[in-house]
Amino acid sequence: MLRMPATKVYLAPGVTDVRAGIDRLSMTVQGILDLDPFSGHLFVFCNRRRDAIKVLYWDRNGFCLWHKRLEKHRFCWPERVSEVINITPQQLGWLLDGLTLSPQGAHQRLHYKSVL
Repeated sequence: MLRMPATKVYLAPGVTDVRAGIDRLSMTVQGILDLDPFSGHLFVFCNRRRDAIKVLYWDRNGFCLWHKRLEKHRFCWPERVSEVINITPQQLGWLLDGLTLSPQGAHQRLHYKSVL
């Protein structure tokens, strides 16, 4: 559902009170993160215990709020981040699956300057 390849994904730094609803989270995106909540991009928030994540996004004519709460485990939320992190949709999938943002053993992305 949330794995939209053309969308940017932003992780909010620190912890968020996930009792917050659409209004407070959209005001956080605009006022604190200094981003446009109407952009259609995904804005991801995590609670202090790291067992719940909320994703806010604008879908044509209204906000959508997606919430995942883990029953046993914890999310690998980045530590000591002071500003918004822009991640790929693939990294969001990793995060939701319980992996880190850069899983060990994954192949590095290559960038070539020319073709032989």
